[in-house]
Amino acid sequence: MKTILALQTMDIQDGVKLEIKAKQNRVASLCVQLTCRFKHHNLDMQMIEDDKKLKLKAWFGSRKTIATIRIVLNHVQNHITGVTKDYYYKMCFMCVHFLINANISSSNDNIEIRNVLVRSGSHYKSVNMGTSL
Repeated sequence: MKTILALQTMDIQDGVKLEIKAKQNRVASLCVQLTCRFKHHNLDMQMIEDDKKLKLKAWFGSRKTIATIRIVLNHVQNHITGVTKDYYYKMCFMCVHFLINANISSSNDNIEIRNVLVRSGSHYKSVNMGTSL
């Protein structure tokens, strides 16, 4: 039997601001902001302001479409977790055969990478604001 309406809701934590506009959501906290687009999913996203809930609906969806409801909710939940607990990325250099050399500038805003696949010359990359090396 075909499913007419699949519906799931999710509670939003206090201190987190969630905005939805045209299947693009923006999760924000005091200092961090994350955005994600879900335009490729055939879902209806609605924010219930009174209860601070996010409601997702899929009309006449197949099993795959109904499964995407939970996937989108998990993405939003991961964004909320990332906004409240902050993201921490740790980068390491790994070489198997060819050596990779890296130098960080004294002002901690540029990184120089040399000997990438035995190429002569250096690669310079600037670091985004708010990122430390």
